[in-house]
Amino acid sequence: MLLLTLLLFLLLGLASPVEVKRPRGVSLTSHHFYDESKPFTCLDGSATIAFDRVNDDYCDCKDGSDEPGTAACPSGRFHCSNAGYRPQYIPSSRVNDGICDCCDATDEYNSGIVCENTCKEMGRKEREALKQMAEVAREGFEIKQALMKEASKRKEEKQIKLTELQESKKSVEEQVETLRSLKEAAEKPEKEAKDIHQKAWEEQKAAERAARDQAKAEEAFHELDDDGDGVISVAELQTHPELDADGDGILSESEAQTLLDNSLQADVARFQDTVWAAIKEKYRPESLVDVQPPPKGPSDEEPDTQPDAHVDQLPPDDDYDEEEDEDEEPEEDSVDEEVKVPSPKPSTDVKASEDELERMPPYDETTQALIEAAQKAREQFEEVEKSLKEMEESIRSLEKEISFDFGPHGEFSYLYGQCYELTTNEYIYRLCPFSRVSQKPKHGGSETSLGTWGSWSGPEDNKFGVMKYEHGTGCWQGPNRSTTVKLTCGKETVVTSTTEPSRCEYLMEFITPAACQEPKDLGHDEL
Repeated sequence: MLLLTLLLFLLLGLASPVEVKRPRGVSLTSHHFYDESKPFTCLDGSATIAFDRVNDDYCDCKDGSDEPGTAACPSGRFHCSNAGYRPQYIPSSRVNDGICDCCDATDEYNSGIVCENTCKEMGRKEREALKQMAEVAREGFEIKQALMKEASKRKEEKQIKLTELQESKKSVEEQVETLRSLKEAAEKPEKEAKDIHQKAWEEQKAAERAARDQAKAEEAFHELDDDGDGVISVAELQTHPELDADGDGILSESEAQTLLDNSLQADVARFQDTVWAAIKEKYRPESLVDVQPPPKGPSDEEPDTQPDAHVDQLPPDDDYDEEEDEDEEPEEDSVDEEVKVPSPKPSTDVKASEDELERMPPYDETTQALIEAAQKAREQFEEVEKSLKEMEESIRSLEKEISFDFGPHGEFSYLYGQCYELTTNEYIYRLCPFSRVSQKPKHGGSETSLGTWGSWSGPEDNKFGVMKYEHGTGCWQGPNRSTTVKLTCGKETVVTSTTEPSRCEYLMEFITPAACQEPKDLGHDEL
């Protein structure tokens, strides 16, 4: 704002210029170095020459200061007075080059080119623009004052809320510990009662399984005892090739003896104690022998020891030879068993029985009451513990916000928690002050971090004029992305541009009333 004021003052002042005699191309601030009553000393002190050699179109000084009004010196500068507008310097090489660079046309004094003096009109337009900018700055500063008041009020409210939360936290912590103790006290008898119930159920399951296993063992014993003599012999055991140990499909006599606990036979007691444990994983009841699908092979003929033929493959009843049936007992058994293929119902019943066995019975009334009491204690504890966690999160959030440097009077605090976007042809840029900057492809794609909040990094006289965001997504074979946000005064809050001056280093222009400075009023005498 001060710069705008000075420019406006300068332009208004130049509307009535005071002419001071000085060589062509010399500024008003440097005219005292050019005193025609004495020799001229180069401004860099490299030489002293007669004054009539100043602007003689020959370069005598290394710094070109002896030729301010000609193009003789490569390093020289020509000063345009531009009365009514802003004065300026141009390289001396542009003097008399046929192009008007000074709005007052003084640079083309000997080129034959006639230039119109446009300084007055340019000054008028610039003064109008500066007045508009000054008006925007004034309005922006008024908004800033309101922001400062609101920031002060908000900070005070947040500080009060933080204090209240910190005080309330102590009470809630005590409540949590009390409810924790009550929960633990209620859970102890609950656990004991549930353990007793669980143990009883496990014992019941074990007993039922043992009874079922014993029943299966008795059933298997009677099935294996073909002659019904009360003992199972090696030969009887050999009728079940599925008990084969070496994988050759045949249960040999020695393998059968091994299964019979190295004996030739076993009675029911011995069978249940030793033999059943060795065979029950492989043993297949005779009623289920033919339920298995026939083995795949090049021929339909199967060994007599594995009668797996389907019922529809049997010969018609009138072609059935009973004598042949008597001579080939295994095949007769196969036919009989194929006819007796069991329905799926027993298997379903067994599964249902197993499921029922695995389903724990309901708790008794006393245990259920203990569970309900413990559950109620848990819910009360969890509810208060959740409240404590939410309270701690609110405290952390408030402490973090209060700790931020939002400017000398908190004027930038209104930006906290807000985000502003700028859409270009390719990307959507998103600035969340005091948090992060990101970039996302306009037509779909993942978001890329251009940096997270670092610090204020403006110059010493304008610390809050620049924000720095660092440690963004790494570039391919390059550094992590970072963004410098330059803040300028305005009535609105908006991102106006984003560029990438250097690889992976972005520059964002951000307008905010919080960046406006107090205007300096100009008196009529100054104008």
